[in-house]
Amino acid sequence: MDSDGNNYRVVVNDEEQYSIWRVGLDIPPGWRPVGPTGAKQDCLDYIDQNWTDMRPASVRRAMQPD
Repeated sequence: MDSDGNNYRVVVNDEEQYSIWRVGLDIPPGWRPVGPTGAKQDCLDYIDQNWTDMRPASVRRAMQPD
C-alpha cells in the first residue's frame, strides 16, 4: 500500500505504453494488467526497468527494415 492509502497496478496498452492504475478502479478499455501490484513507487520502478523504448509499438514496427 502506498502512503496515500492506495495500491496500484502496472498496466500496458496495445501500443506497449505503460501506466499505473489504482487498484479497485476498472481498468480502461484497451489496457491490461502486467507486472506488480502495490506501492506506487514499486510500480513506477517496474515501468522504468521495463519500458525501455518509449515509441509506440506501431512506430517501432513501421521503422523496422523490410
